[in-house]
Amino acid sequence: MEPVEKKGINRRSFIKAGVVGTATALFAPPAFAASLQELAEAESFAFPKPVYRTLGRTGMKITVVSFGAMLTPEPEVIRAAVEQGVNYVDTARKYMGGKNEEIVAKAVKGMRDKVFLASKTLPESRSKAEIFRDVETSLRTLGTDHLDVIQLHNVTGKDRIFFDETREALTLLKKQGKIRFCGVTTHKNEAEVLNALADDPEHLFDTCLVKYNFKTGKDVADGIDRAAAAGIGIIAMKTLVGGYDVAGLGKLNQHQAALKWALQNPRVTAAIPGMRDMKQLREDIAVMGMSFSYADQRRLDRYARAIAPFYCNFCGSCEAGCPQSVEISTVNRALMYAEGGYRDLALARATYAELPQRATAAACVDCEGCSARCVNGLDIAAKMDRARTLLA
Repeated sequence: MEPVEKKGINRRSFIKAGVVGTATALFAPPAFAASLQELAEAESFAFPKPVYRTLGRTGMKITVVSFGAMLTPEPEVIRAAVEQGVNYVDTARKYMGGKNEEIVAKAVKGMRDKVFLASKTLPESRSKAEIFRDVETSLRTLGTDHLDVIQLHNVTGKDRIFFDETREALTLLKKQGKIRFCGVTTHKNEAEVLNALADDPEHLFDTCLVKYNFKTGKDVADGIDRAAAAGIGIIAMKTLVGGYDVAGLGKLNQHQAALKWALQNPRVTAAIPGMRDMKQLREDIAVMGMSFSYADQRRLDRYARAIAPFYCNFCGSCEAGCPQSVEISTVNRALMYAEGGYRDLALARATYAELPQRATAAACVDCEGCSARCVNGLDIAAKMDRARTLLA
């Protein structure tokens, strides 16, 4: 599949692209009306010319701002992006309880040849039967005969990468033509995961979707360098550092600045910000072709100071000091889904529910005081108390 490069378009062309028509049956009436309103507000907006980079050894040329579909409730938003050249869409079996793949399927119907589809196995899947089940379900739900990328979801260490049954299943699925490439996603212990991919003598995995933003530490940045040098295609997620709406920053768009920060790294092929609606699509897609500036750095400095009292970087260093072995970083990630720019309580509770009960904030009630310490000074006890209230 070759990317089709398109130039910016006028308002009429944009609305034509954004609203294919009621005959597409992609919207329930209220959502359709809402989208029309959003499109009407986009009178002066023109999509930029797409910018592509090659995704590691896959050879796929994908847009540097690609589509993270996790939060997208309506297919028309995805479809509008694809019609303007965005050619990589990332979804997962678990998103929206399985409904997200259905939304993506509606969005790309009749346009499968214009888009690379990436999905993910369930986080708990390990055995050959589980991996096959997940892939077959994704193929059926997405209405396609192959996935361009299948990813092991939420890998937190090298052991899962080298689990024999998983590797056997992926190898066989490749031979059968049901997947073209495979990768992993990681929010925690990213450096260990990246270095394991780089050191894999069989080069089984081709991509890594990794949390990467202006708060990322040197160990992860070095891991990205090593993995990319070994041919792994690097895709950045969580680039917006929670995407919090922070009062007092005026009209400074820290979200666009954060995207540009991630994309200035030539080792990063693309970012996949979650785009819930046409407004977010316009905001994110506008970044393609822009350079990172001094003004952007000032925006990020101000944003970092604003979120410092409550943002967790999920480094996990505090967990060594917890006698109950609570997975504090994952609990905080779930809180971010509820209270950050995601504003998705269902996603937050689903993420929290993936933890074994002994590793949730419920274990903290047996402690007289919190002995875990955050290197950035977060009040961990207060965060765990908030999680018990909001997520249990």
